[in-house]
Amino acid sequence: MERFRNKYRIASARAAWWDYGWAGAYFITICTAQRHHYFGNIDQGQMKLSSVGILADVFSHEIRHHSQLVELGTFVVMPNHIHGILILTGGNGNRDHDVDTRHALSLPPPPPN
Repeated sequence: MERFRNKYRIASARAAWWDYGWAGAYFITICTAQRHHYFGNIDQGQMKLSSVGILADVFSHEIRHHSQLVELGTFVVMPNHIHGILILTGGNGNRDHDVDTRHALSLPPPPPN
């Protein structure tokens, strides 16, 4: 098994033969640090969004306004992760139209109990 900074790593599940900038529907999951419930909690079987969860929901809907080549499929905000389907409608080897990946700042760790 591979190591990074002297820690074991799980090999990527990505297909080495596939260019993830190509057109297609992609199921993505975004998890919070240490699986902390930043986005809300489940109360009596219903998801109750926190203020951060509301922002995550709003920003998810905004994805389609950042590129003409991206459509938003179904998505759901859970207490410690988001599941969603992004549909890339351009690309397929034409680097002038591929969708860029970007990085955002991570939330700070939760305060100690």
